[in-house]
Amino acid sequence: MNVSQVPESRQADDKVGDALNTQRFQMLKDIALDLGGDVIFPTCFDAALRLRKELQNPDLPIARMAKVVGVEPLISAKLMHMASSVLYSPDGTPARNLVTAITRLGVELTRTTTLAIAMNQLLRAKEMAAFSDLTHSLWDHSIKSAAAARVLARTHTRINQDTALMAGLVHDLGAFYMLWRAVQYPELRSRPDTVRYLIIDWHESIGVTLLNSLGVAEEIVQATIDHDRHRVVPSPVLTLADVVFVSNILAGAHTEWLYSDNPDVVAAANTIRETYAGLLPEIEADTLEMKAVFA
Repeated sequence: MNVSQVPESRQADDKVGDALNTQRFQMLKDIALDLGGDVIFPTCFDAALRLRKELQNPDLPIARMAKVVGVEPLISAKLMHMASSVLYSPDGTPARNLVTAITRLGVELTRTTTLAIAMNQLLRAKEMAAFSDLTHSLWDHSIKSAAAARVLARTHTRINQDTALMAGLVHDLGAFYMLWRAVQYPELRSRPDTVRYLIIDWHESIGVTLLNSLGVAEEIVQATIDHDRHRVVPSPVLTLADVVFVSNILAGAHTEWLYSDNPDVVAAANTIRETYAGLLPEIEADTLEMKAVFA
């Protein structure tokens, strides 16, 4: 999520004091209670979660998979669109049915697509209007991170590119959930800068619990841990965690401004951008394709 430094005018307007601190603490306390039991996801996640659960069966035939997906018109349409895009149909041959689409995309990408659609629908919910700047920034960052991870995995590693795409897409899932929870607190709805700071501090740990609740593969969950923390630039990129870390920088890491006075951090980010500058055109092209599919 691409977050710039909070303007001084907004800092002056933002409420401070015990009342606001109490509201912040209450939100984090409520999230902790959620995560300690059965996580309750937003309604718009329901269809995607049901589909993911059924699609986790490794022995499910493609024909049955198509029937399962077919009950959700929006997800079906998006899968057909994606399978017909230049990313997955370079010769322009359209996917004329769901069986063809799922066969072309593969089970892993089909699962990823259902989750991406749910994430996008969450951010587009009318309740999220109070955080429109944050939600647009978060979605753009997530899609670009997914594109960067896919391209980086394909060109510089032996990691499955669809697994990398999934890891890049969901690495900030905790931020999505925190935004959804924040709209339920009046004091926070009018103070996006306060929510921004809470997200920066807590979204990684919350995201790990959410990913586990969704049944996401352990290698993906582990790869999202500490993706915003300063570390030695991986050279070469070897692991899925390396891919997520580098992709996060290439997509515009949202905590960079916190370390803007640290020359080592700035130098590391610049090194990554210079090293992979040649991939940026392909990353941008993939990002545009994915936005067109998931919008």
